[in-house]
Amino acid sequence: MTKLGAVPERTRSHIAVLKGGLSAEREVSLNSGAAVGEALREEGYRVTEIDVGDGIASQLHALKPDACFNALHGKFGEDGCVQGILEILGIPYTHSGVLASALAMHKERAKDIMKLAGVPVAEAKLVTCREALESHVMTPPYVVKPVTEGSSVGVVIVPPDAERPPNSIASCGSPEQILMVERYIPGREITCAVIGDFVTDVIEIVPLRGLAFYDYESKYGAGGSRHELPAQLLPDVYQSARLLTLKAHQALGCRGVSRADFRFDDTKSGTHELICLEVNTQPGMTGTSLVPELAGYAGWSFGDLVRWMVEDASCNR
Repeated sequence: MTKLGAVPERTRSHIAVLKGGLSAEREVSLNSGAAVGEALREEGYRVTEIDVGDGIASQLHALKPDACFNALHGKFGEDGCVQGILEILGIPYTHSGVLASALAMHKERAKDIMKLAGVPVAEAKLVTCREALESHVMTPPYVVKPVTEGSSVGVVIVPPDAERPPNSIASCGSPEQILMVERYIPGREITCAVIGDFVTDVIEIVPLRGLAFYDYESKYGAGGSRHELPAQLLPDVYQSARLLTLKAHQALGCRGVSRADFRFDDTKSGTHELICLEVNTQPGMTGTSLVPELAGYAGWSFGDLVRWMVEDASCNR
């Protein structure tokens, strides 16, 4: 087990917490923002929570907070858009900057960069939703997902015995929306985070209630999953997950906090591959979220974590 260092002193006074927003992950963001706002108040900050809409630039210009805690998830909040507004306004903010946020949010671009950095990723291709519904574009089993969404929104797993693509793929978007079709990696789901330059321990996520993978319900529903911390992995696999998490974080240019998700194929006839699925630059901060749990295991309370994040906030990230 590794331990985080000392929590920084409070140097800022007024923090704006950005939450809600316009994406499919709005509900999760509202929960994250509420939890963060409460914790920051307990740490002694003056907090203004903002449900982000079209007028966010004007609101922030008038409010003039010392820093913004970006608790938005998904499009417009996690993909570089809000980060660009904050850069123009000159307001320090948490998490990654414009470029890293945009790259990590686009699954294909992120894969290209991580692969160049030596982080193993699953083979994938981009197709339209219409093409994905017409016929198999990859030999099953495979996964279909929107190329720019998070929190497992719109993810469909196509089983090995599927004669044709399932109709559920239609829920991923309009006929011409671009989707990613990715080789399915069997085995265990593990995750690890970076907090500044500190790499956390590793959690294994075990979906409950008969769920096939760590989907939206597993992530945010009470009792949706069981977390094993530390993950029961062979020492070399455990350390490889930590090393690859840091490599991915640095390759994409992430700042502050990020979380990398992996699949480890330890099935009976498996390849024992450790594959990075994605890097999340705006990890959830709800009661069931992984990063607060990892920080807690490393010795920081939720309050310590959010205080570190707002004191770490900056522009030019």
